[in-house]
Amino acid sequence: MNSDESNTRENEQDQKPAIEAFDGEQREQAAQASEDVSAELAVAASGEPERVPLELPVRDLNKTEEPKVSLQPIQPLEDNKVVADLTQTVADLKRQEQELRQKIAILQETQNQLLQNQLAKTRDAVEQLVQEGVSELEQRKQALQISIEQLERRRDRIRAEMRTTFAGVSQDLAIRVQGFKDYLVGSLQDLASAAEQLDLAPSPEPTPSSEAEFREPEQAPSPRFTEQGFQEQARQIRNILDQYRTLPDYYGPPWQLRRTFEPIHAERVSNWFFSQGGRGAIKTMGSRLQNILVGSAVISVMRTLYGDRLRTLILANTPERLGEWRRGLQDCLGVSRADFGPERGVTLFEEPYPLVQKAERLINQKQLPLIIVDETEDQISLALLQFSLWLAFASDPQQMSPYQY
Repeated sequence: MNSDESNTRENEQDQKPAIEAFDGEQREQAAQASEDVSAELAVAASGEPERVPLELPVRDLNKTEEPKVSLQPIQPLEDNKVVADLTQTVADLKRQEQELRQKIAILQETQNQLLQNQLAKTRDAVEQLVQEGVSELEQRKQALQISIEQLERRRDRIRAEMRTTFAGVSQDLAIRVQGFKDYLVGSLQDLASAAEQLDLAPSPEPTPSSEAEFREPEQAPSPRFTEQGFQEQARQIRNILDQYRTLPDYYGPPWQLRRTFEPIHAERVSNWFFSQGGRGAIKTMGSRLQNILVGSAVISVMRTLYGDRLRTLILANTPERLGEWRRGLQDCLGVSRADFGPERGVTLFEEPYPLVQKAERLINQKQLPLIIVDETEDQISLALLQFSLWLAFASDPQQMSPYQY
């Protein structure tokens, strides 16, 4: 450290003469400048222009130029420039700050606008989805209401059908009833056979021949609707059918048709009366209810013509179908259950042989049997063809009957 101080002192001693020489030159320049100023002032006072020498010594020119190249008078100018640069920089920074603030404000406003637009679009989309969902639910509700109404109508129709037909009974119940029916039918047949063997009335005198015995029942009425002698009766039948078709009486007396009678039904009945003479088969109407309606019309017309002498015999091969015939006749003719029985207006049979026997006994009693055969009977017994009134419903071979159970 002492060595550094000694070196500094030596450098200062070496530079001292140069400094003193420079100071002397400065003093000489200042004196020369003052002399020049005083001379100029004197010239100005005398009014004579100063004569400037054309040649200046090189020494004086050098002396006047040395102060101009000195750095000491320029130092304040550089500071001012730096200050001006800094001031300009600060102004630029402030201007940039303002621009940035404006840009930030614009960006925030743009962002808020975008958010608002996006929220509006989202709200609109949600409202549209809600409306679509509500409309879809309303459509489904309407569809369900329509389905419910259809199901209710179908339920009411099925209930109405079950009240008039046997369609609501299960197969299991039908099988159980069939067994009990077989027992009852067998017992009744045995009872009927035993009653026929009893000698309750005096036997008629024997006739000379079997031919006379066969012709004896001819005393019973034997209608021939196609013959000339029955024109008045045919006219009466047509009037009755027209009345059923045009003026139906739904609350008429028993044995009178109480249901709507369409032209197709009237055509089938008229054809059976006048074309087939009251004995023959007609094509089924497609359902047992329609067939019962046609049979009820025939029974009603014959009941009007012959009164209590008419006895209707129904042939069907199952108790279920006989039950449908019984309920259908009750509904169409206004009769009661008491009108069904062996000695009543309508008798039901499952086999053709007991029916033939019953028809023969009715003819012997001067009664008029009307035989009606259900469409499920594939074959008709030849014994039925001997009677004057029989109506059979022929099934359509191209269409399977819905009652095959």
